[in-house]
Amino acid sequence: MAQKIYTKTGDLGKTSLIGGTKVPKSHIRIESYGTIDELNSFIGLVSDSIQHQHTKDILKEIQDRLFTIGSSLACDPDKEPLMKIPDLKETDIFLLEKEIDAMNDVLPVMKNFILPGGHISISSTHIARCVCRRSERICVNMQENEMFVEPLVIKYLNRLSDYLFVLARYIGHILSVEEIAWRARV
Repeated sequence: MAQKIYTKTGDLGKTSLIGGTKVPKSHIRIESYGTIDELNSFIGLVSDSIQHQHTKDILKEIQDRLFTIGSSLACDPDKEPLMKIPDLKETDIFLLEKEIDAMNDVLPVMKNFILPGGHISISSTHIARCVCRRSERICVNMQENEMFVEPLVIKYLNRLSDYLFVLARYIGHILSVEEIAWRARV
């Protein structure tokens, strides 16, 4: 018999962090890793909407890192040192920077702010970027409220949002979709 997906343990609005600590489902720590999960889903959508294999491979790597981040955020920080949670590494950030630089090498210089749009994959990438920024803001909020967040998580999310912005432009470049320049109303 297959294992049931529902446990009914959260029916009263509480859930457990990794380590067993019970918190309300509205807790900012739950919000943080729930938003990372949302971001991971949007990254999957972006990957499904493109054909460029190298980018798909990088996005899969990013999804793996997001699971690492989600695991870290889902842990009770007082109990995490006793558990084997995968770590984020500086090399994960260097990978994003290398990819940003490689894409920027073939992109035209930006002369205007650009509006998201022009193709579903471009728009989806911008949505992922926005969710990434929200994830970053939540983690910064936690840190400001003296809740432990690994500093590398915030750095990674900051760089990932940069990567996603450049990726949206790069996808447009690959698809020969003209960028939509924002022009202020006069």
